[in-house]
Amino acid sequence: MRVEPAAAVAGDLAVPGDKSISHRALLIGALADGESVARGFGASEDTLATAAAVTALGAPAEVDGDVVRIHGAGLHGLRAPEGPIDCGNAGTLMRLLTGVVAGQDGRFVLTGDESLSRRPQERVAEPLRRLGARIETTDGHAPVMIDGAALAPAKVEPEAASAQVKSAVLLAGLQASDGPTIVVERHPTRDHTERMLGAAGARVTSSPRQASVWPAERLRPLDLGIPGDFSSAAPFVAAATLLAGSSLRIHGVGVNPTRTGFLTVLERMGARIAVFNRRSHGGEPVADLEVTHAELTATEIRPAEVPLLVDELPLFALVAAFARGESVLRGAEELRVKESDRLEAVKDVLRPLGIRVETTADGLRVRGVPSRPRGGVTVDAHGDHRVAMLAAVAGLVSREGVEIEGADSVAVSYPEFFAVLDALALR
Repeated sequence: MRVEPAAAVAGDLAVPGDKSISHRALLIGALADGESVARGFGASEDTLATAAAVTALGAPAEVDGDVVRIHGAGLHGLRAPEGPIDCGNAGTLMRLLTGVVAGQDGRFVLTGDESLSRRPQERVAEPLRRLGARIETTDGHAPVMIDGAALAPAKVEPEAASAQVKSAVLLAGLQASDGPTIVVERHPTRDHTERMLGAAGARVTSSPRQASVWPAERLRPLDLGIPGDFSSAAPFVAAATLLAGSSLRIHGVGVNPTRTGFLTVLERMGARIAVFNRRSHGGEPVADLEVTHAELTATEIRPAEVPLLVDELPLFALVAAFARGESVLRGAEELRVKESDRLEAVKDVLRPLGIRVETTADGLRVRGVPSRPRGGVTVDAHGDHRVAMLAAVAGLVSREGVEIEGADSVAVSYPEFFAVLDALALR
């Protein structure tokens, strides 16, 4: 895929439904009694893998465009399929599903593709074992084997600030014998699971660094609308900020404060982003965004901020390349165990364009120059959808464009990404 330079980006768009919420709607809907309906479903390779997984577990999911219906099996009604459950490339699915099935009857085997099989799974297995879960990993990775067991409540303090780990423990805690299961976090992470469990009738409490859930007899079915995925909107926000003459409006985007750290950082750098028409959609805050070009100054992202923009950190590196001064990212070692080593992948994409970027053990340093990088190079997306989107925006804001190898990886989260980007680009 070749992305040519653009003079600006302009127009209106709505992005697909939030991937994180779409995963959770399927999994919690599978545990509910009766039929759940989610509108605005973000259909992608990852979320369709989750739909196939809950179907294999005895809770059929029917996807029709952006509407999904899940025929819940009940809190204790999932059944182990004859063969393994293929999680594809979906790390959210593998980790959350480990918690979902930990208290079910039977033996469950979770597998994934080559990329997912390289990602660490003990980070979720070990906290779940504190509840009594019987889980085996393969040298710390997939395949993951879970033998359903009677679970007991526990207080867990995960080493990594991870919404996936927190969610897996909370979903297992629903099935515990008695008393609350408590997750204490080093830093706040996205709270979609807590919000959705509350909507399903579970007793759940949440504060910035602690979430608790109590055992439930049943979950009521969901009827919710899924807001637009902020992480899918972020590449367009970055492009409009960097290209002079841009004027972009993005409608119906989720603005959950545990997800919009990128907006906070951009505004600190001097970006011009209006957030308006705020409302609630399916228990989640939603708004429209209007983005225009702005001159930026460098900033530092601290470890406590990282979970609030973990998916947007590659884009931060590109934005920092246009800012005056040196920008620094710290506390982002989590990026080394994503679909790729995202820290090194970001460097590999940006350096050939002439951008001055260095990696550190837990982050990046970027020396900004407020002018368009040269481009005219071929870069590798490393099979990572976030890196492919970064490369696409880099091509758009460069002087000579960028050729992207592995661009098809965007299908993991946003299959229409390149068509939408092309439609908004003014050349």
